[in-house]
Amino acid sequence: MKKFSYQATDINGKTIRGQEMAEDYQDLQQKLKERNLYVTRYRDLGANDAIDVKYRFKTKEVSFISRQLASMTSAGLSLVRALYILQEQQTNKKAKMVLLDIYEEVQKGKSFSEVLEQKPGVFPDLFVSMVAAGESSGTLDQILVRVSDHFANSNKTNNKIKSAMVYPIILLILALAVIILMFTMILPTFTSMMDPEDLTPLSKGMIAFSDSLINYWYIYLIAIVGLVVLFWVCRRTPAIKLKMDELILRIPKVGKLISTIYTGRFARNMSNLYAAGLQMVDCIEKSVSVLGNTYVTKRFEEVVDNIKLGESMSKAVEKTEIFEGMFTSIIYVGEESGTLDTILSKAADYYEEEGDTAVTKLVGMLEPVMIIIMGVAIGLVLAAIFPMLYGGMTSAS
Repeated sequence: MKKFSYQATDINGKTIRGQEMAEDYQDLQQKLKERNLYVTRYRDLGANDAIDVKYRFKTKEVSFISRQLASMTSAGLSLVRALYILQEQQTNKKAKMVLLDIYEEVQKGKSFSEVLEQKPGVFPDLFVSMVAAGESSGTLDQILVRVSDHFANSNKTNNKIKSAMVYPIILLILALAVIILMFTMILPTFTSMMDPEDLTPLSKGMIAFSDSLINYWYIYLIAIVGLVVLFWVCRRTPAIKLKMDELILRIPKVGKLISTIYTGRFARNMSNLYAAGLQMVDCIEKSVSVLGNTYVTKRFEEVVDNIKLGESMSKAVEKTEIFEGMFTSIIYVGEESGTLDTILSKAADYYEEEGDTAVTKLVGMLEPVMIIIMGVAIGLVLAAIFPMLYGGMTSAS
């Protein structure tokens, strides 16, 4: 399969330029003729390397793509035509090549979901599962609207969290800068003017730390880099990562916040997948996998096993003790009333709002903590300096 650039005219005589994948020139002519385009000029760009392009679509892009495909297919366009228009609109070169390759594969007769499954990591697993469910039920346009809404909300939530963390991060950087300035410039200036005999134990300790920071700064740098590398290795060691993910959920305040966020995401994913027609077990496995917590994933393996043995979802989820009792009660009501997807959607609205509120509160707690840390550091330096100044003035008098 080669990529060709071409210039063609339509039935109205309008000049059209673009790129197309084809086996040869005859195949290119045939493909364009099917769209009422007639080649006037072409150029062979070589073999297709789109399939080798590594690109992962962001949540914002997935939301946009889903919305565009839903709009075009509901308006009567075929999926193949919609994919062609979509890739033509792309300005990102890598994204365009991936979408062009998907378009070519679907044009050959493969299903959209089948092509997506052959490109792991390009689109989120939830998107692939929803597309497969939409194709099998014949409601792809409706499913794509739900997918678009889901990823738009997910992107909105992520942006809220990022925005909320900006100020605490700035405060942390400022605190570190002030501490380094105090210990490497201000404290040494006063130390050089003082008699060592006038120094208190605190002053001597602060001076020793200041000297080590100035003369052996590279050791501190190596230690910081070492800790970062150690954390990176631990997060990629399955057994350690499992334990870390469990400990995160047990941290006071933070664990509660993360659990609330997980509950909202799980409820939203379950609602969308179940409404799309997937089996209960598949819905649970796919909903948990996108949470990114190996401990939760492992605990839910037991949930899946218990459901396969005939246990209700609410009872199986309750045993994990991952989610609060109110949520398992909501699942129970949904199971009994036969409206699980609807009630989970409402639960997702509630827990997502609770998660946003909790994030705001946590960030509000971090701000004074950063200020206190900065104040303590400055206070220690001043506590070390004042006795030296007092001793110096006493000696002078």
